[in-house]
Amino acid sequence: MSDDPAAPAAVSRIWGGRFAAGPSAVMEAINVSIDFDARLISQDIAASKAHATMLARQAIISQADADAILAGLDRVRDEADAGTLAFSRALEDVHMNVEARLAELVGESAGRLHTARSRNDQVATDFRLWVRDAIDTLDGMIQGLQAVLIGRADEHAASIMPGFTHLQSAQPVTLGHHLLAYVEMLGRDRGRFADCRRRLNECPLGAAALAGTSFPVDRRETAAALGFDRPCANSLDAVSDRDFALEFLAACSILAVHLSRLAEEIVVWACEQFGFLRLSDQFSTGSSIMPQKRNPDAAELTRAKTGRVIGALTGLLVVMKGLPLAYAKDMQEDKEPVFETFDTLQLCLASMAGMIETASFDTARMRTAAEKGFPDATDLADWLVRVGGLPFRRAHHVAGTLVKAAEARGCPLRALTLEDMQAVEPGIDANVFAVLGVEASVASRRSQGGTAPERVREAVAAARRRFLETPRRD
Repeated sequence: MSDDPAAPAAVSRIWGGRFAAGPSAVMEAINVSIDFDARLISQDIAASKAHATMLARQAIISQADADAILAGLDRVRDEADAGTLAFSRALEDVHMNVEARLAELVGESAGRLHTARSRNDQVATDFRLWVRDAIDTLDGMIQGLQAVLIGRADEHAASIMPGFTHLQSAQPVTLGHHLLAYVEMLGRDRGRFADCRRRLNECPLGAAALAGTSFPVDRRETAAALGFDRPCANSLDAVSDRDFALEFLAACSILAVHLSRLAEEIVVWACEQFGFLRLSDQFSTGSSIMPQKRNPDAAELTRAKTGRVIGALTGLLVVMKGLPLAYAKDMQEDKEPVFETFDTLQLCLASMAGMIETASFDTARMRTAAEKGFPDATDLADWLVRVGGLPFRRAHHVAGTLVKAAEARGCPLRALTLEDMQAVEPGIDANVFAVLGVEASVASRRSQGGTAPERVREAVAAARRRFLETPRRD
């Protein structure tokens, strides 16, 4: 292109037959996508090979042309893998860059590859393949984080810590029970990604620009060759749908929120005032001015990057909200948020797994903190119902009155005398002391899904079977 901004650009070889002059430099800059969609090259080559094979089998192109195309595509893939494939911005996107290099390698046969195909169904196919691969990668990383959490939960099945509501001490739980809550969240994330994968696994190839094609293509063959369950049923929908990208970003956003919640707890627990855990040097940073500082920056950045992921979902929703059928160039804006989200979550998942795996938990400090705030008050109320026969609302009132008395004396409930308790409720006897204290409280929570150490160990074993040993069903 001329250095003179007023000079006309060369007529595009892609669509130049309709135009007497090429695009301006500004038009080329806003239109080009090769800077980011080069990431689709593996998927583009795989889809092109499936398409060429089908064209030959249907006698739409000759077998000789197909053989040349397939061999040429293999060479393009090898060059891409080696990092020697040169991309041209003048060719706009990855699809035309591949086709142009193919033409250099195999000559006129390359021009037959685009028979019965449009860039509309081509990019829709490539993008679905890429998102499918991204889901598989994220699923493996989420499972890896689950494995770390399950291992630490097993280690701390009986380590007592405060359980909070409103960030106020509520009832004692075990650290293992707390960590397993995130295992369940991540399990649902994996389920959402698996659902997204099932829904996107339909092949757009053969939809062409929007209306299908007059060539006798076999869409089932190309779908099967690429691992899709079936062809997309409607050609208009096939080229214009980006539900799969939106659903992927929605699942990513919920995953990011879960990681952010865990990151927030790490930040809080690592501060001196809590002191529940110490991050390893590998996942801590220092201060340029305060030599004593150990900052949980990896957790804070994981928390912050959630905003980027949610923003990507919001951005693509806005792009898609007003588009009439079928394809519009607006949809070129679909890839960057998806690519960035994938990169972001890979980093956050790896960071979170590293933080949890290498963290040191101060279980003695956790247990001391669990004693504060009268966490066994509910156990007292439950005992009054179970043994004393009081209605729960009456038992709740009695327990609250005894909490107030203990608070006034600056002592835990179990330090009150039997006489103190009987002055409030005469039916209380010495057996009440068996349910007071954090150990007794935790041990009593034996209901399914409860925090009793025996239940936590059972839950650890069940989580290993459900999430680490059972193959995912797509």
